[in-house]
Amino acid sequence: MKAEKLYNVTGQVAFVTGAASGLGRAMAEVLAENGACVTMADIDGDALEALVRTMRQAGSAVEAAVLDVADTDALRGGIDAVVKRHGRLDAVFANAGISSGPGFATAAGRISGQIDHTSLATWRKVLDVNLTSVFVTMQAAAAHMKAQRSGRIIVTSSIAGLRAETFVGYPYAATKAALINLVRQAARELAPYNVLVNAIAPGVFFTNIAGGRLRDPAVQEEFRRIVPLGRIADAAEIKGLALFLASPASSYVTGTVIPIDGGVTAG
Repeated sequence: MKAEKLYNVTGQVAFVTGAASGLGRAMAEVLAENGACVTMADIDGDALEALVRTMRQAGSAVEAAVLDVADTDALRGGIDAVVKRHGRLDAVFANAGISSGPGFATAAGRISGQIDHTSLATWRKVLDVNLTSVFVTMQAAAAHMKAQRSGRIIVTSSIAGLRAETFVGYPYAATKAALINLVRQAARELAPYNVLVNAIAPGVFFTNIAGGRLRDPAVQEEFRRIVPLGRIADAAEIKGLALFLASPASSYVTGTVIPIDGGVTAG
């Protein structure tokens, strides 16, 4: 089978959260660049609508859904609206997430984010965005995908969900670990309906999730030392994996967690 058929997503209907920037933007771009119709959801309306205009000018079939994933009614409504417009839902990328601040020992050696200094307000906010919104996204998508007996759900976890990472806060680490078992549980339930559920576990990427602190040269140097490939990834480097998981190439892949981390979790 030729690659263009193996990785063909032409005509797919997709929904991507956190799509105005970073990894979500890259995921939406690669789907749209390869012929999918993509609804891009984000809380940052100005950035999202500007990006959608640019992508449309380049010939992509994209739509904007300005919403806060922590607003579960709005999130469900956004997904249901896609199905109402297009008649189906082929792929969902539950990607939106926020940082809970630095960990108890950041890459730069600063001591902060200790367990006794983590507020319950921060804990609840991060759980709402990073975990509850993903559950609701999966729940809403699954209802449609079970009915059509096909679909792909791809969740953005983190290597911080696979192992302890001292440079991320407790709420972030906890939510990313929880997502992994959520994916495995859903994969078992939805497999008979030909709905595949997988997680991506990114390592260190240039994104704005932590307030852009990876743009600090000193922080960059510390991270380069712990990444076997010796560099921080660009957001576009997620595109190949995202396309694989949405395409026929991954037709026998479900319940998996795939690190994309430059070798950090290799040992």
